Amino acid sequence: MRKRSIFLLILFSFLLHITGCAGPISKQTRAQVTYYGPFRPIQQNPEQYRGEVTILGGKIIGHETDDTGTRLVILHLPLDSNERPRDSDQSEGRFILQSKEFLDPVIFAKGVLITAAGRLIEGQKLPIGQMQYLYPVFDLMEIQKWSPKGKQSPRFHFGVGVGTHF
Repeated sequence: MRKRSIFLLILFSFLLHITGCAGPISKQTRAQVTYYGPFRPIQQNPEQYRGEVTILGGKIIGHETDDTGTRLVILHLPLDSNERPRDSDQSEGRFILQSKEFLDPVIFAKGVLITAAGRLIEGQKLPIGQMQYLYPVFDLMEIQKWSPKGKQSPRFHFGVGVGTHF
């Protein structure tokens, strides 16, 4: 009986660990995803992918807020296995997330890494310097803000209520 209890405790801990490692986007939103491919085709021809729901990530490089909501300009970055953007110079372009809700510019500031789910609604040409750039525009469904890597809390600790994290 004791072996069975230990086995069930280990199994429960393992299952709890696995569910705790789920991606940053909720199951409800994830169930609506219709496009799992690379970003580049969306960036090059957004009209072809209109209405598709996808998960993408990157770094905030612009933020506009007005009475209608918030628009975030994002530098696309590839996602790692935890769906966290890899902060590198490997980008496939830029995109816009728009939300009818207020996203505080202090919380969603330039340089913050995000993962988001959104529905592609259009392509919009806007200037970058003297060049016109085609931005895919997504209606934001869900967003996850990431802490800087050096400031992340550890995923586990040892001890019985006293001690430090490692």
